[in-house]
Amino acid sequence: MSANARDAGLVRALGTWGLAASVISIIVGAGIFAVPGALAAAIGVYAPLAFLACTLAVGAVGICFAEGGSRIATSGGVYGYIEVSLGPLVGYVAGTLKWFGSLMSGASVAAALADVAASVSPPGWVLVVRTAVIVGSIGGVALINVRGVRSGARLIGFATALKLVPLFIFIIVGATAIHRANFVSLGAVTAIAPGRAVILALFALIGMETALCASGEVVEPARTIPRALGLALGTVAFLYVSIQVVAQGILGPALAASKVPLADAMAQFGPGLRGLMYIGAAISMLGCIGSDILGSPRMMFAIARDGLLPRALARVHPRTHVPHVAILTYATVQIAMALSSTFVELAVLSALTVAGLYIAGCVAAWRLARRGVALAGRPLGFRWLGAAAAVGIGGMLVIIFLATKAEIAGLLALIVISAAAYLLQTRSSAAAS
Repeated sequence: MSANARDAGLVRALGTWGLAASVISIIVGAGIFAVPGALAAAIGVYAPLAFLACTLAVGAVGICFAEGGSRIATSGGVYGYIEVSLGPLVGYVAGTLKWFGSLMSGASVAAALADVAASVSPPGWVLVVRTAVIVGSIGGVALINVRGVRSGARLIGFATALKLVPLFIFIIVGATAIHRANFVSLGAVTAIAPGRAVILALFALIGMETALCASGEVVEPARTIPRALGLALGTVAFLYVSIQVVAQGILGPALAASKVPLADAMAQFGPGLRGLMYIGAAISMLGCIGSDILGSPRMMFAIARDGLLPRALARVHPRTHVPHVAILTYATVQIAMALSSTFVELAVLSALTVAGLYIAGCVAAWRLARRGVALAGRPLGFRWLGAAAAVGIGGMLVIIFLATKAEIAGLLALIVISAAAYLLQTRSSAAAS
């Protein structure tokens, strides 16, 4: 299908506030309910700096995504323009990085939700509760999605409408109980700690590529997209830094050991606010799992439909018309991941795979601009795209190199395996024809 055909019928009606709200809704998910404690454990009172550094790098990547999306009108978003710019092999690898990263991201959220539930359960029931929550949350959301796409969308809409309320309550109420003494640095930071902190901060900030898939429906994209990105990322950075500062100011050294930092901080104000944080975390985490299972299995479905994954994943339910095999397969693997790993482990691996995707997106957008490709009307034409691409690529490379050798090796292995799978599939198809 040509780019013009894909763009046919679209109306440019999405303005700055609407696009910014969409980006904020996607980025602000479950991570912020669990990440503050992990960040404090890594670098203590310096944790807000990790959010600021990652916001700069993610903002640069966002500009590249907006540029690429404005030049190639495709329902695949960033993955589609990567394929056009860098070829089908790289496009396939990028798609694999996305769905595999989403698989680990959803598993990490389920693990964090299980930690929340386990923190209020009797000591002897922790393992049982953790297992039940992981299986019940992922499995339950998967079954809701098998019933139809509207059922899955309603779950996401409910969670999105409610998840920001407890975060702003936390900042406003918590700001009255900050103690300066809790910002004194205690102990030395290990060599590996800053890397873990930056990777975890990136995990909490990723997701804006999904919202930017709507670039073809944005009013005056050359002005609206940069403004919306600046507004959204600025708001998210303020929100995240404020939450980290308030949590540190209330809990002090205890923040590093907390698996439910927002709830533990609000406990000082009474059981009502503590309970609100638990409820807010649960709703936000379920919403993130719902968003993931609504979208990511459909990428597996699309790849299977193209003959690059087992054909069974391309089946559609005869009554609900959803890719039920892909959804249930995806959910089963995600449950296994969540049961076998911790939030931090999965969050780090997810962030690294997305960093690889972001690098490919920056390179693809820069190349499209250099070649003058513009298949969706007037492109964004960002004046300093080269600088944005350099900052985005450099930032993501730094984040990858801050990981452990085993984690970097795992990322490289995933890229090599996905590339090999693509070559084997295409050669088999060519031989069969």
